[in-house]
Amino acid sequence: MSAPAGHEYRLLNRRERFSGPVFDVVTDTLEMPGGAAADRDCVRHIGAVGVVALDARDQVMLVRQYRHPVGRQLWELPAGLIDVDGEDLVAAARRELAEEAELTAARWDLLVDLHTSPGYSNELIRLYLARDLAPVAEPAHVRAHEEAEMVAAWHSLDEALAMVMSGRITNAAAVGGLLAAAHAKASDWSALRLADTPLPR
Repeated sequence: MSAPAGHEYRLLNRRERFSGPVFDVVTDTLEMPGGAAADRDCVRHIGAVGVVALDARDQVMLVRQYRHPVGRQLWELPAGLIDVDGEDLVAAARRELAEEAELTAARWDLLVDLHTSPGYSNELIRLYLARDLAPVAEPAHVRAHEEAEMVAAWHSLDEALAMVMSGRITNAAAVGGLLAAAHAKASDWSALRLADTPLPR
C-alpha cells in the first residue's frame, strides 16, 4: 500500500557516526506513516560539480582515473568537490576543468542536477556544458595521488555515448552528463538552463 499523501517524514533524532572533510555519516530516526519510527543511515555530502566540455567538432573531454571503492580505473567527466569557501558553482566548475583537462571555456550552461545515490546519500552534483574551449595559458595545478596517473582524452560525443551504452562508462555523473548533452544537442540547445540557476532544495 502507498503511504498517505503528504506525510511529513519528521526527524526525531540524529546520531553522528563519522565526520570527515567530504562527508559525514549519520543515523536519522524518522517518523513513518502510521506513527512508527525507523532508522535510516545517511551519507551527508558537501556536493560536487562536473563538466561536459564540448568542442566545435562535437568532441568531449573525458578523464580516466583510479577509484579505490570500485578498485579500477573509470572514464569520467572533469569534476570535483565544492570545497572552496565562498566559491560559486560555475567558478568551481571552471577550476576543475582547468585542473583536470587544462581547458578554459567562454560559454557555460546548466545541463542537469543529479542525485548520485539518493537511497543513502544527499550528494548532489551539478553538471555544466562548457563550450568555446581553449587550452589554459599556463597549467598550474600539480596532480598528486590518484590524479598523478590521470589521463585526459578527447572522444566524439557519439563514441562517448557508445561507451555509456556498452558499459565502458559507469560513473553516474558521466552517464547523466553525456546523455543530457546529447539530448540538449538534439533539441538545438533549447533544453539548456542558465548556469546560475538555483540548486534544487
